[in-house]
Amino acid sequence: MEHRERLTGKVENSIKEMVIKVVKVIFVIILAIGIVFLLGYAVMYLWNWLMPDLFGLPEVGYWKALGILILAKIIFGFGGGGGHKKAKTSSKKACGPLRSDLSKWKHYEEFWEEEGETAYEAYKKRKDMERGTI
Repeated sequence: MEHRERLTGKVENSIKEMVIKVVKVIFVIILAIGIVFLLGYAVMYLWNWLMPDLFGLPEVGYWKALGILILAKIIFGFGGGGGHKKAKTSSKKACGPLRSDLSKWKHYEEFWEEEGETAYEAYKKRKDMERGTI
């Protein structure tokens, strides 16, 4: 008898969890559809507000605005940004020894103002003498 009650409880819990998941999925789908409709209206409103005055383009209806939004997403991407993090970390590893520590340059402007041109000319003269080009 106890085994049957435990089994019944497990079945009831699994059904409750499944119903909750289905309700969440339906809610997310309805929310996504609502966001798409709102974005279509936002694109339509902004287009009709700006484009005819700025560029002499015709006003658009809702479905054309939604088409413009979809076309822009196809051309410019769907966001996400997942690829950028990988590129940053791999470029740091690839350029490791070549990357410059910017803290080494914190006194550069001050040095150039104080010694600048004369120090450079002295350096250049020394290098020329080492190469024997003078």
